[in-house]
Amino acid sequence: MPIPFAPFVGLALGAAFAWLAAPELASDEGPIALSRPFAIVAAFAGLVWLPLVGYFVAFHGDWSYLYVVPWRRIPSAVDLVLALLAGASVVLGFLAAAGPVRRRRFGFVVTLVAGPGSLAVIGLTAAARRLAISATYAQYHGGFGTEPIASSTLGKAVLLMGLLLAAAIAWTTRSLLRLAP
Repeated sequence: MPIPFAPFVGLALGAAFAWLAAPELASDEGPIALSRPFAIVAAFAGLVWLPLVGYFVAFHGDWSYLYVVPWRRIPSAVDLVLALLAGASVVLGFLAAAGPVRRRRFGFVVTLVAGPGSLAVIGLTAAARRLAISATYAQYHGGFGTEPIASSTLGKAVLLMGLLLAAAIAWTTRSLLRLAP
């Protein structure tokens, strides 16, 4: 997942998870951070989303930054902060949506899923040409040594991570739906 879009996808995922956990959240009047749905979503964020985003920043940095800036010139602390922000965005989306879900006010939740999700889709669509190429910053801007993502190591990683993400979303969805009282 390219780093500019990861927080938007994370917010949308977190809000969608809160929506799925609506019956459990509505029946539990305790603090949201101590609820079972929160634990499941935090596990997804820390064990799936954060490592997924972190992998692409650490091993395919120029691609992750959409070849806009040379990744080697970005301090690793910035990479770390951006990856942590992306990981936290799932939990933040869940926390932002959990209150309205408890009060059965789903309009805000729909906005929290659709708004950031739409921004991510628009951004990914706009950057599709850049994302279809595996290269370094210098190769991309110099027009040499690039290869289509489908035939590269990066392409294999995108495919594998996409499958892992889909499986993790399915597992998280199933776990949240099974919590329903």
